Amino acid sequence: MFLRLAEQHRQFVKDLVMNLQALATVLERRGYLASCYTCGGQMNSASFMVSLGDNHLIRFLVSDYGITWTEMRDDRELMKLEGAEAISQLQELANLVKYQIAPSEYRPAIAQLS
Repeated sequence: MFLRLAEQHRQFVKDLVMNLQALATVLERRGYLASCYTCGGQMNSASFMVSLGDNHLIRFLVSDYGITWTEMRDDRELMKLEGAEAISQLQELANLVKYQIAPSEYRPAIAQLS
């Protein structure tokens, strides 16, 4: 059972990394500064970053050790989420692409608080 779960987890991380790479590419085409870096060819970790302008940065990290979403403005951490909550925030970011929102129009709820 545990070997099967470990393999499922590896496949999940690989799928997530591939989706992050695709999201970075699409966001760049839409005018955002975005990047996704992986280590090695096994697709078992990634560092995804996107700038939303006005010193507003999103960093999403995925590896076998965990998943984190960090949102920063002016080099100060506004929000840090892990696991399923981090992936939910990633979906909100993906909605930028889905609904073709321009970078200057995107104002997540956390950014409106600052």
